[in-house]
Amino acid sequence: MNLTLLILFALLVLAYGLFSRRLEHTVITAPLLFTAVGFLTFAVMKACDSLPWLPTRHEGANFFLHVAEVGLVLLLFTDASRTDYRLLNSFRVLPARLLSVGMLLTMVLGALLAMAVFAHLTVWEAGILAAILAPTDAGLGQVIVTCTRVPLRIREALNVEAGLNDGLSVPFMLFLLAMAASGIEGGKTSLMQYVVEQLGYGALIGGGIGLLGGYLLNLARRRGWMADSLQQLAVVTLPLLCLLVSIPTGASMFIAAFVAGLAVQICFRSAGQHSVEFADEWGQLINLTVFFLFGMLFARNLPDIAGSHWLYALLSLTVARMLPVAVSLIGTRLSAASLLFMGWFGPRGLASIVLGMVYLEMEARLPGEETIRLTVMATVFLSIFAHGLSALPGMNLYARRIAALPANAPENQDAEKHTS
Repeated sequence: MNLTLLILFALLVLAYGLFSRRLEHTVITAPLLFTAVGFLTFAVMKACDSLPWLPTRHEGANFFLHVAEVGLVLLLFTDASRTDYRLLNSFRVLPARLLSVGMLLTMVLGALLAMAVFAHLTVWEAGILAAILAPTDAGLGQVIVTCTRVPLRIREALNVEAGLNDGLSVPFMLFLLAMAASGIEGGKTSLMQYVVEQLGYGALIGGGIGLLGGYLLNLARRRGWMADSLQQLAVVTLPLLCLLVSIPTGASMFIAAFVAGLAVQICFRSAGQHSVEFADEWGQLINLTVFFLFGMLFARNLPDIAGSHWLYALLSLTVARMLPVAVSLIGTRLSAASLLFMGWFGPRGLASIVLGMVYLEMEARLPGEETIRLTVMATVFLSIFAHGLSALPGMNLYARRIAALPANAPENQDAEKHTS
């Protein structure tokens, strides 16, 4: 970005900070605001015939990718480091249902819908599109997971789902991409080599960095070597190390960061607290940068987005999300209002943006690459506005429906306790 855009972005962050408490009570979410301003910025600059910030499409995409990669790496590590293993040890727990049956059905149904809407896509390409759009983003509907008017059990389920499904989506996308690329004549790597390098090396790197880093952090804290004020900074270096080590080895930095977040807890249980503190501050700034750049890139690609892309975007946010959620929650005795509420509030955001950029960076040169790229952009853009604008009224309507339920309704039970 040139100096003018940097100044504009800084002023936007300042304005958002000044009025953030006021905005919490409106339908204007942070992703919506920054995406909209990015969109308008590109439109104005294009009208003025002045786009020095993006001299070529390739360079602009690379810059956007690197910013988004750092944001997702930090997000994956943070989500994993604050995950209690016991939370998912029972199929009765709502997040476990959403992350298992719900997520798998979302990808399968998403792939089937992709083949129906885009007849030219292969089954692997349709699967890639579905995997990219499978993870949800609680940040787009933050008012939902923080509002006490929504039952704790429901908020917990949506929050944990959004925290973990981005990391779980990565191996599916990489595997499907490897399957698709292996069928193209002249492919550079075999399927097995690709899977081993991306998934295997990523898990080994993440596990090693997480275990060693957790051990050193715990040792330094017990011996009194480390100042309390620098614990947060020390913890955040672990996902950054995962990113840096993964690049030369060909491993998946996302798998590495997610595994590191799980592994670091073995020796350093408070890692989640410190990583969350960082994510709430600097991590949020990176994410807002991503949405600002996404708004500009979407504006540039808007003329190429056709009705079929918008149709799939709508189906992805409704049918491919709401039906699997309803199926996965069979037997929980939740009301129809809760099923609709949880099904609708599965927004697509940062994880889908990054996975889409990673797919392009792989340069598999699949025939359906352009379709996948434009469809992901249309879906994320629609989700940012649809879920952002509907969060507050949807929450209020749901709260009124829940208030009419009997006291012994499943929604009124306390959040499920961690089982031992």
